[in-house]
Amino acid sequence: MTDAETLPAELRRVRIRERLEQRGYIRVADIARDFAVSGVTARGDLDALVESGSVRRVHGGAVSAGAVPESPVEESERSEAESKRAIGRRVAAMIDSGQSVFLDVGSTALAVARALVERADLRDVVVITNGLSTALALEAAVPRLSVIVTGGALRPLQHSLVNPMAQQIIGSVHADLAVLGCNGVDATAGVTNVNLPEAEIKRAMIAASDRVVITADASKLGRVTVGHVADLADVDTIVTDAAAETAAIEELRRAGAAVLLA
Repeated sequence: MTDAETLPAELRRVRIRERLEQRGYIRVADIARDFAVSGVTARGDLDALVESGSVRRVHGGAVSAGAVPESPVEESERSEAESKRAIGRRVAAMIDSGQSVFLDVGSTALAVARALVERADLRDVVVITNGLSTALALEAAVPRLSVIVTGGALRPLQHSLVNPMAQQIIGSVHADLAVLGCNGVDATAGVTNVNLPEAEIKRAMIAASDRVVITADASKLGRVTVGHVADLADVDTIVTDAAAETAAIEELRRAGAAVLLA
């Protein structure tokens, strides 16, 4: 019998909450595997934590109760799809042959990756990503584009790679440009993300880049989430879509942000 199997239910639930804080999301299957319990027991643990108000159930698992819901990347792709395609094309047009680019994770990063593939004029562009879906989307343009995947621990929702290891790789390279998604851009709070491990990787990419472009569809403007990514002063350009409210754009511009419409 393993130590995990001997844990009292209350202590096991404390450990589950700790892992939720570290990862941002936990699956029933993760609990069953990590604590050597049945799926029924794992679901019972989550139900108990939901009842206590400390977590919120989502499909297949749970997030912290105070967290803004994080959707699987496949689900996010279907939301505001045309806006994200427009942002992707606008950002891809900013990249020149011979440049190196950090491109992270999420549905808008996928739109940028697909737009880069469509740019048949690009040559010798190096794209460094912590997103498995992003890398696969870029594969069609190899060898015109070189694709480097950071490595690290896998987060299932976004198919993203985070610490340990990811930051080590990022810290050992340099990029001309970082193209990063987010969950919120606010004139006061700056750029934020719902998941703390991914926010950490975004900060590392910013530190290793000459220029920073933030992609944010209209729904992200004025929104603030838990993980701080960057102050507006650390961002060169914010690219949003035509549905963005004029008042939200002007507020960001008054705060010193350069905002482009796709």
